[in-house]
Amino acid sequence: MLFRSYPFQQKCVKRSLIPAKDPCFFLIMVAVNPDQNILRKFDEEMENLRNYVLKMGGFVEQQIRRSTDALKTLDDSEAEAVVLNDKSINELQVSIDEECALILLRRQLASSDLRMVVAVIKTITDLERIGDEAKRIAKMAIDISEQGGVFHNRYIGITHLSEHVIRMVHNVLDAFARLDAEAAFDVVRNDEKADAEYQSIMRQMLTYMMEDPRTISESLDIIQAARALERIGDHAMNIGEYVIYLVLGKDIRHVSIKDAERGVVS
Repeated sequence: MLFRSYPFQQKCVKRSLIPAKDPCFFLIMVAVNPDQNILRKFDEEMENLRNYVLKMGGFVEQQIRRSTDALKTLDDSEAEAVVLNDKSINELQVSIDEECALILLRRQLASSDLRMVVAVIKTITDLERIGDEAKRIAKMAIDISEQGGVFHNRYIGITHLSEHVIRMVHNVLDAFARLDAEAAFDVVRNDEKADAEYQSIMRQMLTYMMEDPRTISESLDIIQAARALERIGDHAMNIGEYVIYLVLGKDIRHVSIKDAERGVVS
């Protein structure tokens, strides 16, 4: 049944003549200004969406830290926990995807809100893939440990790379939370350093394998872990590009950093 608001009721609400505990109060308030209630509900949905992404991002960041710590200490139990926790990341992605689909079905979104939903869908895809890479690092740690290997000081390069990509992930999530395009640009720029560190590790591992063939199996696992870290950096860069798209409305994918900063985008 449609509830109609009469002039007398509107005056009562404005002058607070109807007590808030009156069961009709809420119905009258909705009838007087339904648009405000719809907008408030929509704002809550969008804020919850952002919070879900940040929750997933925090969990993913923790997974990277735990997997790299497991690699450095060759802690089987820690590595196995990372592998098991990957399922929770997958479930979070599905849950947020469903929430985005519901918003798209229920609402006629303005351009800025539509960019937010699109950015969220793409961001959680990259976060899920970062979780997969963290699981891969954990599996490399288990493999090296089972072979009786040791994390030598000569593998220090992978420690530097892991610290760099963890900072990238942390900073890009912070940029997403604050809608900071400049911070997102910084993350995109830093991907080149991650690539350079990965190439350095590759050269070191090839040298070790040629000098001592007994290290081949262990070195290949380190290369796989380094590759996973480099891919995490790529995904962090992707999220940075989504934040720039969200804030500025500019798609800088497949555009050089210099062109993107000058505004030469597709």
